[in-house]
Amino acid sequence: MTMTQTAGQVFGQRVFSKVSTVLVGKEEVTRLALAGILAGGHVLLEDAPGTGKTMLARALAVSLGLDFARVQFTPDLLPGDVTGVSVFRPASGDFEFVPGPIFTGILLADEINRATPKTQSALLEAMGEGQVSESGVTWRLPQPFVVIATQNPVEHEGTYRLPEAQLDRFLLRLSVGYPSLEQEVEMLARLQERHPLQDLRAVAAPADLLAAQGQVRQVTVSPDLRRYIASLAARTRGHPQVTLGGGPRASLALQGVAQALAWTQGRRFV
Repeated sequence: MTMTQTAGQVFGQRVFSKVSTVLVGKEEVTRLALAGILAGGHVLLEDAPGTGKTMLARALAVSLGLDFARVQFTPDLLPGDVTGVSVFRPASGDFEFVPGPIFTGILLADEINRATPKTQSALLEAMGEGQVSESGVTWRLPQPFVVIATQNPVEHEGTYRLPEAQLDRFLLRLSVGYPSLEQEVEMLARLQERHPLQDLRAVAAPADLLAAQGQVRQVTVSPDLRRYIASLAARTRGHPQVTLGGGPRASLALQGVAQALAWTQGRRFV
């Protein structure tokens, strides 16, 4: 059936409730990460090890019914290890493209800042245009396609700073954060015998997410709010304490996330 605004609220609540069985006390970062996905964007999770970044990505993928692939980024990782390579088949005398792990629903780029800039940049075309070019041939990625990348902000040895062009492809940059004492006690109890991720089941399908993304884009944004969003971005470009202000893509990101948050709250307007 066609999703309505009420269905949007139900959609969000179902995903939140599923993810909360895996991650304790992470409702806010889950809400924002889902909003980024609903807005058609990619998410960068920046936090210390062991805070649940990978679990959040896995739980979202399972809950949304999306295929999931995880790539551990290392200095020796090559672009073809992510996007795929053309392999020569002697029997046929032809080259055959072997898709890489990027051909999935949600790609977890774990510790993305450990790979070289060349490998990091291999994601640019995929994140920006939903496609991969190899040997002059363009291959479309499955839709929906989401990159959730992680990095440790306090560790700098053996890492490569993400270039601005790469950072600009992420719709949101989020921090998971440590749980409170009570939340950590509850987490210990839940994970004592079995990880709840093993029992997690999908509450949506890829087609549902695509339909939801379409509904999000229909959420009304008034002319006054559009001017406010554009004014915020413009002020960052002229502020003396900001080296590089937000571009038009930042304005689109802010509008898209606002629409997604409104949709999951059951409203037709921002």
